[in-house]
Parts: sequence; C-alpha cells; structure tokens
Amino acid sequence: MRGRAPGCALVSPVEVTAATVQRGDIIQLGGQACRVRDLFQLPQGSKQLVFESGELLVIHTRTRLVALRLLRRR
Repeated sequence: MRGRAPGCALVSPVEVTAATVQRGDIIQLGGQACRVRDLFQLPQGSKQLVFESGELLVIHTRTRLVALRLLRRR
C-alpha cells in the first residue's frame, strides 16, 4: 500500500532491521509515530535510534519493525 505525502513523495511501508533502518523512517511505537533523526552503531550489530522527539530506542540484530519510508520522485 502506497500513499502520497506532501511534496510529490510516495510513502511506502517497509520492514526494517538494525541493518536497514534509515534516517527519516517513521516507526509507530505505542501508538505514536516517531521519525528517526539520527542513529548510532552499537556493538554486535545493534543500533541506537534517536527520534525527533529526543526519545531513544535500541534495536538488536533480530529486531524487525514496520516503518514508513518516503520514496522521493526523481
């Protein structure tokens, strides 16, 4: 399922892991949409995500989440 976002961008749901998560991904946690502002590599393949709200989340190598990703038109 894809939808349009403002500015001629497509929004697509994608499954993300510690290896594939990107800045700008929107992850729903506890019913609240959180946009990834920054991320840091941790030992053993884990990543620490920093959201625009300032909240932190550590995801491990086996963690799988569904995120919305903006796919920009060229």
